[in-house]
Amino acid sequence: MQKISVAGAGIGGLTAAIRLAKAGYEVDVFEQKNEPGGKMAEITGSGYRFDTGPSLFTMPHYIDALLDKEIGFEYRKLNTLCHYFFPDGTFFACPADRHRFIQAASETFNERGDAIQKHLNHSEYLYKITAPVFLEKSLHRLSTYTHPKGIRGILNLPFIGIQRSMHAANSSRFSNKNLVQFFDRYATYNGSNPWKAPSTLNVIPHLEMGIGAFFPKGGMIAIAKSLHRQAESLGVRFHFGHTIDTICHENNQVKGLMVNGIFHPANLLLSNLDVRLTYRLLNLSLPGKIKKSEPSSSALIFYWGIKKKFPKLDLHNIMFGSDYKREFQNIFDNQTIDDDPTVYINISSKEEASDAPPDCENWFVMINTPANRNQNWEALRIEARKRIIYKLNSTLDCDIESLIEFEEYLDPVRIESYTGSTFGSLYGSSSNNLMSAFFRQANFSGKLKGLYFCGGSVHPGGGIPLCVLGGNIASDIIIKNHHARG
Repeated sequence: MQKISVAGAGIGGLTAAIRLAKAGYEVDVFEQKNEPGGKMAEITGSGYRFDTGPSLFTMPHYIDALLDKEIGFEYRKLNTLCHYFFPDGTFFACPADRHRFIQAASETFNERGDAIQKHLNHSEYLYKITAPVFLEKSLHRLSTYTHPKGIRGILNLPFIGIQRSMHAANSSRFSNKNLVQFFDRYATYNGSNPWKAPSTLNVIPHLEMGIGAFFPKGGMIAIAKSLHRQAESLGVRFHFGHTIDTICHENNQVKGLMVNGIFHPANLLLSNLDVRLTYRLLNLSLPGKIKKSEPSSSALIFYWGIKKKFPKLDLHNIMFGSDYKREFQNIFDNQTIDDDPTVYINISSKEEASDAPPDCENWFVMINTPANRNQNWEALRIEARKRIIYKLNSTLDCDIESLIEFEEYLDPVRIESYTGSTFGSLYGSSSNNLMSAFFRQANFSGKLKGLYFCGGSVHPGGGIPLCVLGGNIASDIIIKNHHARG
């Protein structure tokens, strides 16, 4: 039986561990934290529970494909995607159903329904063209491009929007600035700037409106817990609280791991760690394309226990800033936080009442920030908190400060410290380059035999669905290259 070590118990590592165990591998997972999930974690206090990481659940069939029915993972589809608050006072309760969305968006933003439908049709087209090639397969293997779907993808490259920015595409289709801002926001789903990211990212609306958004019973952490239970049922061994000191290699071959000062031999290693951290542990220089890549945005998140209920708010809420272009310029060009940042509020107690005491709500309050480049984060956090509270008070006509009875926070420094994500970036590299998808680390090493990669900082990218797909791709390559039995 082939043995393999997995470094990191994030979503990609859990996915790969399950698939490798099912293929007959003996799998050991080493994780520095005391629980699985990577960025997907939780905190509790004063009767409140918060998911600390990802808050949006799409493409649930990818998780279903990994789990046996007896694991008992449950989720429900949302009727409303998000409540949007625009600077000019426009309010939009975004329906999850595509047809209802077209009607509601047409009425709210005074745009032609057929124009909105055409945009969503194009989003679906992008998904059908790009998913089989750019998401579900390795971009670094010839077989991807000789497959019929790969050939189709190559032939359609001129039509998938890699030659102009997301904002340029959206502003050419719609005259209403609020609707343009609405669709531009999807660039933040992988930590990018819509004025620089290719319009191929307009694939993302289809994931929400064409396939749907969902809420898992027990909160987002239930995803990681379910994957962990599945892996354990297959015999995967987890070593929590085990920090990897070094990845050992000799003569271009992986040899094992030094973990908490103890050597663990391993000829096969799948790293679910941040790719820059992996190269540091290997004591190897970063490949040039990764070294030059721009980090994705990071985040400042406040976890507030609010001793009041707000009927105007839903599970997902967005309060837009007044100058979206300036906001992204500050994040990526000026490496600071805008004076009027867009605020995202996730309130899981809207769907899971036990996440907050009676007549209270658990607020996950987030703004996008630059990656950590040694800014004065304490000063930035204090100032941003004031501006966030001012925006909330103005929008909701209340005194939020007086309602906060529990508080915790994450900033880029803490994100980097807690998760190993270099610079505290949420998605590894940004997509602020027309060819950024090709600049990510492949799911295998071209230099070291036995070394493979998955996770949000490598192909195909960050977020729950892409991390699952990365685990799928890496495990497929491993199974093809190394028979489990023989």
